[in-house]
Amino acid sequence: MAMTILESRPVALPRGEEPEPFGPGSIMWDTIGLYVSALAGNAAFILQSMHPTIGTVVDQLSSFRTDPVGRAARSFASVQTWVYGGQEAIAEGHRLREMHKSLSAVDEEGRKHHALGAEGWAWVHLTGFYAGVTAARYFSVEPLTPEREQQIFEEFMHLGRILRVPERMLPGSIPEYWAYFDDMVENTLVGHRVARDVLEMMDQVPPGTHRLLRPILGPAHAMTGRVGRFITTGTLPPAARRKLGLRWSAADERRLKALGGLIARTEPTLPERVRYMPIAYRAREAARAQERLQKALAHRPM
Repeated sequence: MAMTILESRPVALPRGEEPEPFGPGSIMWDTIGLYVSALAGNAAFILQSMHPTIGTVVDQLSSFRTDPVGRAARSFASVQTWVYGGQEAIAEGHRLREMHKSLSAVDEEGRKHHALGAEGWAWVHLTGFYAGVTAARYFSVEPLTPEREQQIFEEFMHLGRILRVPERMLPGSIPEYWAYFDDMVENTLVGHRVARDVLEMMDQVPPGTHRLLRPILGPAHAMTGRVGRFITTGTLPPAARRKLGLRWSAADERRLKALGGLIARTEPTLPERVRYMPIAYRAREAARAQERLQKALAHRPM
């Protein structure tokens, strides 16, 4: 079923009512599954880990240092399920809430942080809109129109309901969102060591890689990792870069725009199977098959 939201303001669901899954016709359906979407998604993860609660919980309870590849694979699979899983997306929202319910950690100053705290849980989700707009700005041939930005916003707020973000934490408009976002970056986020560690690990061979493979994978991983770190740094807001001590020059910005333009022109020419992550590709393939079946049934001899 298509998930297209047209209202000027996201409307809260009646209590107890489940949100509708995404489907063909939504921007999420066409974009979230693209590998290129991960280019700005890395900046979202850095912003998430700069939140004191998220950084503390991830620092103490996540396997991102010992199993970065597995951790990333599980995260991407979950994100794909939110958009392409149909009713499984609703179940995934419930599963994530249950999984994080017992997760808490104490920081170096003795403050206790809960993974399901409303502010942190909302921030993890709401960084996605920033990433979506940023990806459109750097990695899309067409400029982002106000109408398309509005639809992206509304779909992200709907996704927040799938993920059980408290309604009071969802901004009611794009201006409200940017006021919230800028305030969070300036006044709440910190240069957390988790964010620094993730950036440093980008060009390192993952732990657990067999020693015989390290000489082969090392140079390639270092090169792609440096490009990934460059893109991640450039797609962070300036205030976040400042807190992390990251340098970014006008020349860097020009290089990022040139690289983004090259990606934007090249990516659409690739086969769909190459452009989309596996869950997204299979879901899109299944949706087309279902559409063909419905057409055949509609035109069957009677």
